[in-house]
Amino acid sequence: MTDLDRDYPTPFLDILTPEQYRQKMQRRQQIQAQRLAECTQTKGLIIVHTGNGKGKTTAALGMVLRSLGHGFRVAVVQFIKGAWEPAEKAAFAPWTTAPNGTAPQLEFHAMGEGFTWETQDRDRDRAMAQHAWEKAITFLHNPDFRTILLDEVNVALKHGYLSTDQVLAGLASKPPDTHVILTGRGAPTALIEQADLVTEMTLIKHPLREQKIKAQPGIEF
Repeated sequence: MTDLDRDYPTPFLDILTPEQYRQKMQRRQQIQAQRLAECTQTKGLIIVHTGNGKGKTTAALGMVLRSLGHGFRVAVVQFIKGAWEPAEKAAFAPWTTAPNGTAPQLEFHAMGEGFTWETQDRDRDRAMAQHAWEKAITFLHNPDFRTILLDEVNVALKHGYLSTDQVLAGLASKPPDTHVILTGRGAPTALIEQADLVTEMTLIKHPLREQKIKAQPGIEF
């Protein structure tokens, strides 16, 4: 919502005359043009998707798809998923292979063993998270990769499988043009403070809780 939207809520637009509406849109166009003109820098962003609502990984995978569409090399490391074959990995399969021995455009690694309540082995969960982080570091240090998704890494941080200092140091070592997306509920404050873009998904309703509807393919997995 822009400042103009706050000044003129949507129902107000219905009572404007055509000329008043045209003038309002012209002013909005001028303000947007000025904002865009002031944005002259580019840099690799640290992006955090957190919160209790659904859609964190889904939104991040949208950025992955967009980066692939631009021809960028992309890496995905999933910290919790891996006990099952994620459907998104199958969907991205055309980008994970390359002809004639050339490097694939997408590296996709699901390196977890499932949810913590399923594994019930803290030491093994910690070891798996550290192993996934070692893989992530190889991509963070490689300037060939423009976008890197660390899926559910915030959960690994929340449970203490990774340290916040460890992850922040890794982010600080990335090339300046590399974008890194970190997903999962419970993102630590220090990560949020270092990030350039933070989105919190808020849970309003959930079919499992309200209607006892189980997870379904295409929606949850």
